[in-house]
Amino acid sequence: MSFDPRSLERLRELGRQLPRPLPTPVASSTAEPRASKRRHRIETEDDPQALFQELMQVSPDGTVPPHLMARLKAAEAKRQTQESAEGVRQQQGEMNPFDRSSSARKGKTTVAKTPPLTPGSTEESLYVAFGQLLLEDEDEDEI
Repeated sequence: MSFDPRSLERLRELGRQLPRPLPTPVASSTAEPRASKRRHRIETEDDPQALFQELMQVSPDGTVPPHLMARLKAAEAKRQTQESAEGVRQQQGEMNPFDRSSSARKGKTTVAKTPPLTPGSTEESLYVAFGQLLLEDEDEDEI
C-alpha cells in the first residue's frame, strides 16, 4: 500500500504526538513489601482486654486516639455477640423439646422431626417456642 507524500507526512506528525509508554520503575531490593512488614500488636490484637492493656502501655498519659477507641469498641462488641450467641445455643440445647433424651419426652414413642435449621436463627427459635407450647399443653391435659 502506498501513501501520497502529504498523507505520509501527516502520519509522521501524528506519530510524534502519540504518548510514549512510561519506563517501568526499578524495584528497590532493600525495600520490603508492605505485607511482610512487622505490625504492632495494637494493629493485630482481637482480644479487647489485651488490646486495652497494649493501648495503656503505649499511651504515656492514658489518652487513646479515636480510631483506636473505635477498634477497641468493635472488638468488645464482637466478643459480646459471640458470647451471647454461644449462651443462646447452650440454653436452647438445654430446653430443646425435640431432644430424645429430654425428661419431658420420656415414655413417648414418636419423635418430632425438625427440618435442618441454622443455630440461632429466627426459625429455630420459633420451632423451640412452639415445641414448648405443645409440652405445656400436654402437661395441662394430664392434670
